[in-house]
Amino acid sequence: MADTRPSLAQNLAWRVEAFAYDLFTLFVRALPIDTASDVGAWLLRRLGPLTSSHRVARINLRIAFPQASDEEIEELLRQQWSQLGRWVMEFPILDKIIADPARVEVVGAERLARIAASGEPVVFISGHFSSFEIMPAAILRAGVPCQITYRATNNPYVDARIKATRRRYGVTLFAPKGGDGARELLEGMRRGESVALMNDQKFNGGVAAPLFGLTAYTAPGPTRLALRFDTVLQPMSVQRKDKARFRVVVHEPIRLARTDDRSADIEAGVRQVNAFIEARVRERPAEWWWVHKRWPNEVYRKAS
Repeated sequence: MADTRPSLAQNLAWRVEAFAYDLFTLFVRALPIDTASDVGAWLLRRLGPLTSSHRVARINLRIAFPQASDEEIEELLRQQWSQLGRWVMEFPILDKIIADPARVEVVGAERLARIAASGEPVVFISGHFSSFEIMPAAILRAGVPCQITYRATNNPYVDARIKATRRRYGVTLFAPKGGDGARELLEGMRRGESVALMNDQKFNGGVAAPLFGLTAYTAPGPTRLALRFDTVLQPMSVQRKDKARFRVVVHEPIRLARTDDRSADIEAGVRQVNAFIEARVRERPAEWWWVHKRWPNEVYRKAS
């Protein structure tokens, strides 16, 4: 059997990264909440345009808003870097943000209360809107047992710290993305636990469905889970009200069609998911993650 242990040099590099992460966390937690958020906005607004992700964000904005002027696109680019910077600095202090009732408003809280009271699992879906990790915190604070999916980082020491940060604001049921995570989600739903997934990033081999008029390959997993357990897709979104103050919106549930053609039902569900994501982005375009390649690679090659 091959030795999967990291080399001494790799292990040392991981520990140095983890130490840097600890210093960053200590720095952020020493700041007042709104100050930390403001510092993040100031930094990324200046540093973000120097990265290769700036070009990706510009292409994405052009796809979504082809009629926008150059000035409008540039302003959206500045705003989205500010929003991303705020998220970076807010993540280590989300427990403080969540603990302050004046900072998080929940619209549609009665829907979460009904889900908690029913004991039946649902499939929560959302996108990378604003400080999106406030969504699972709101779900858990409403008393809904829920598996939260996440993508593990390559550095196991940093990954452990990220999970510890999430535990501070109530997330204890983790399901990593991938085969093992899928099994955990299935087992959790059989126990009556809901699941929460981000459904707005490119998924190679996923279902082809329109997003802003172009084909976007989208993960069918959330729709499949909802169909398998005869439940709804429950969309949610996070909106920034001002600095580190938020509105969590629990939207109308998506009730999926169930016919004799399961493939068609899945495709119809994915189309509804993409329509929900597009509508939220159009409402508040500066608050979405524009820095990832959401469409097929050839779209970005043609834009070169």
